Parts: sequence; C-alpha cells; structure tokens
Amino acid sequence: MLIFQFPGQGSQSVGMGVALADAFPAAKHVFAEIDDALDQKLSALMADGPIETLTLTENAQPALMAVSLAVVAVLRIEFGVEVDKAAYVAGHSLGEYSALTAAGAFSIADAARLLRLRGQAMQRAVAPGLGAMASLIGPKVDLALAEAAAAAGAKVGVCVVANDNNAGNIVISGTKEGVDAAIAAAKELGARAIPLSVSAPFHCPLMAPAAAEMAAALAATTIHAPRVPVLSNVTVTPTQDPDTIARLLVEQVTGRVRWRESIGWFAAQGATHFVELGAGSVLTGMSKRIAPDAVSLALTGADDIAAFAASLA
Repeated sequence: MLIFQFPGQGSQSVGMGVALADAFPAAKHVFAEIDDALDQKLSALMADGPIETLTLTENAQPALMAVSLAVVAVLRIEFGVEVDKAAYVAGHSLGEYSALTAAGAFSIADAARLLRLRGQAMQRAVAPGLGAMASLIGPKVDLALAEAAAAAGAKVGVCVVANDNNAGNIVISGTKEGVDAAIAAAKELGARAIPLSVSAPFHCPLMAPAAAEMAAALAATTIHAPRVPVLSNVTVTPTQDPDTIARLLVEQVTGRVRWRESIGWFAAQGATHFVELGAGSVLTGMSKRIAPDAVSLALTGADDIAAFAASLA
C-alpha cells in the first residue's frame, strides 16, 4: 500500500524547486500559476532568497505547497503517475493543503491564496514576542512526558502539545511564559528542550483569531471531493467529504498535528511505502522511525522522481 505524504513548514530552503523547473516544463507551469494567483514572483524568492523573506510564514506556506504540487505535476504529466496510485494522502500542517490539492479538492490557485491568508492570519493572531514554541527531543520524550511538561507550562500561561511528530520529537506551543515553564519542566523530566525560531505559536489556542479567518475563507472557497482519501491531522481519520474537510482545516489551526498517530494508522492499514513529495525529507525520517518495516523515500529531484516512476512500471 502506497502513501503520499506532503511536508510542512521548516522544509523550506533557498533554491528549492529550481532544478525541478529547469528539468520539467510541468513544474515551471505550476510555479507560474502560483505566481499569478498571488500576484507575486514567489518562484523568484524560492530561487534566490533571501532566506529570511522566504521563511516568513506567509511566503513559506505557499512556497512549500508549490514544490509539492510541482512534483505531483511532474509525476502525472511526465511519467503518467496519478495521485490515485496512492491509497491515501496526508500532509503535515500546511502540507494537508498540498495533499488536498494534489487529490483535487482545491484548485492550485485557491490553495495558494488560502495558504497566503493562513500565514498572514497566523502572524496577526499573536503579537511578536508574546508566543513561543519549543521542540522536546531525546530518548525519554514521549507523549506522556510532553503532556506533563505542557501541563506545568499551562499553570503560568498557555501551553499545549502542538506537533506529536514521533517518539523523541514533540513540539509544544503557547505563550512565552507558558513555554518557558514547560521547557524547565521537560528538562527535569529528562528531555532536551530547544526553543524554535518561529514567527508565531502555531497549533495552540492562541491561534483562534486565525482559525476564524480561515473559516470565513474556506466557506467562500469551492472544495471538491478529493479523488484519494485524505487523513486529517486533527482526527487521524480519512475523509473525502468537502464539508468535513473545511471544518477540520479550521480546527487544524488551533489543534494538534497528530503525525505519529497518522503514520501508525497507515501502518496498521498495511502501508508498505511512504513517499514524500516536495522539499526536503523531514517526513521521510519520521516515517522511518514510526514505521520501520515500511519503505520510506523522498522525491526531491528529477532522478528521485524518475526512479520512483520506473519502480511502478
């Protein structure tokens, strides 16, 4: 069973997508379509930077989707591999929009505009310096430890588990005071805690204003039933219902990204191959740790894509 997975924020880098666009007209067309939708030369920013501007949430989110959808287009147009070769698709946070778009739920232009708004809304939701996120890492880190640390943080501010990535890598989010207290608690419990350089505290209750903005935007956007079931970050259940998709994307803004459970769910269904479409290979590393018996690989360049397509022949 094949799973296509789509990366989230943090996988961006200057130069991403350039070799793909040089090699395949289908990729270049996707980048041009997104540039037009946003009325911005996002592809030039992706190619040349600066990284500080590319990393801004409002740019990173549509840029990462652009690379993922360029890979999807190359697979389809150049190699005849449709997205429904996969039994399911899923994406990490903003990657869920990439997964939905790849499966036909959104047009590329609508998805780009939604992600631009999502990034801006998340930035607007919390004033700079008031929020924070931190990664809890180490062999002792599991969900119970992260929940205990977050509970300690919640005594002095907002603090929740934001991303349950895999055992040994869990992210917390909230107010600076809450996260600082959670970091101290996590260290006492035997974890390493690394503050993250982020522009806002994602996937926590402080994002409620952004969720309200996304609810209005999604209500005004046409959502089609995806051709492949999409596993929700929030519920770890597959859906192809447009109304449910809209509701869960709103909940996702403040809700936890349950990635460890998602990969575990796929493994329990019999997944044999996890293939990451887009920039970097962060999710590939996670799926290798969560489902070590499956094959995990990332399609980041022309050679990767050609080899994968040949393996399906």
